[in-house]
Amino acid sequence: MTETPDELPGFPGYETLGEIYCVSFVRHLSPEEVLRRFGVDENTMEEVAFDELDERSVESMRDDAAGYIGAAKVGDWAVVIEPGGWKIAVDSDIYTRVSRGTEVVSVCRHDYAEDTFAYIVDGTPVVWFDPIFPAERSGGDPDRFVQEMREVGLDPDHDIDGPGIEHPIERSFALASRITGLPFSPDMLDLRFLGAEPLDE
Repeated sequence: MTETPDELPGFPGYETLGEIYCVSFVRHLSPEEVLRRFGVDENTMEEVAFDELDERSVESMRDDAAGYIGAAKVGDWAVVIEPGGWKIAVDSDIYTRVSRGTEVVSVCRHDYAEDTFAYIVDGTPVVWFDPIFPAERSGGDPDRFVQEMREVGLDPDHDIDGPGIEHPIERSFALASRITGLPFSPDMLDLRFLGAEPLDE
């Protein structure tokens, strides 16, 4: 596939989130409930705009983790932004709590470790892989989305010794869009997020 990033349905504004971030989608939970499950200081909860999330996270940055996160309601999903963070996709303590009784789709970029695409249901990773190595999947049902992966250019049979995957993060967002049914329209940038500082662990 030869699409450019502009032709793939990346989450609006993802380009501004920097070298480490996680964008997750949690089905049938309110933003308040997602933040509580994540573990935030509820006294810091307040409504913020998308472009404030990254700024506030930088101001209160933790060691390799988001200092401020936000969640907003979009259709049947809560979209959760971790600027500078990665926990919903990778930290089992966090994703087990957040996904309890529901499902989570997560796209995580981490330039100093590895990127992650995760589909987690009720605490259990179902599909989990690094987007540049889509053939090396793990989880309880790693072949669940092989057709959708092919359609967005994340070849589930990708040869690690062949040509690399171009635009892996953009393709991961395209896969997330297929799974969630969300179109990722530009007006998502106008959402008001409920933001808060994570608790120290």
